[in-house]
Amino acid sequence: MLISHERRKLFQAIVFFSEHTRKLGKTKLFKLLYFLDFEHFKRTGRSVTGLAYFAWPKGPVPRQLHEEFANPPPDLQQHVGIETIHTLRGPMEKPVAKVSFDSQLFSKRELQLMRDLAARYRNATAEEMIEDTHLENKPWHEVYDIQGLRQSEIPYELALNKQEIDEMRRHIRERQEVVDNYKNDDDDGSRNDSF
Repeated sequence: MLISHERRKLFQAIVFFSEHTRKLGKTKLFKLLYFLDFEHFKRTGRSVTGLAYFAWPKGPVPRQLHEEFANPPPDLQQHVGIETIHTLRGPMEKPVAKVSFDSQLFSKRELQLMRDLAARYRNATAEEMIEDTHLENKPWHEVYDIQGLRQSEIPYELALNKQEIDEMRRHIRERQEVVDNYKNDDDDGSRNDSF
């Protein structure tokens, strides 16, 4: 079975957060992954794990991973175990690393972002993190409260403010112009490959 690069990074991000944070249950993990993916998207235009997040009542949830926690597939089981721990608030599903963290899969930016998130939320509870995901003008708030699209996918573009969206669109246009110019030069045979 082939495992995509993004999926390997997802498993390793789970391993990282299980090693570097306390009180890590499923809900807290989902929030950390959400912050990782949306902040990285804001900086680079792409997520780290490739997960899609949905606007559920307690915040953004990667529905596919949520479903996998209920019935873990073999590739997840190879990397992470899921223990049930009994707390004062009831049972908590806790991810437990089965492998050592492999930093080689990540860019320096991704690693620094994971370190920053682990430091910021090291001792936070899931409830405290839920509050952070519900802040006004943030993606979950826009989809769940403003648009009323409960259970709907949260578009990554909502991580950007209007100015950032305009800037990204400008870069995309400029890049497309370069690609189109290169393509046009190649089509009419005027490109010079002698270098």
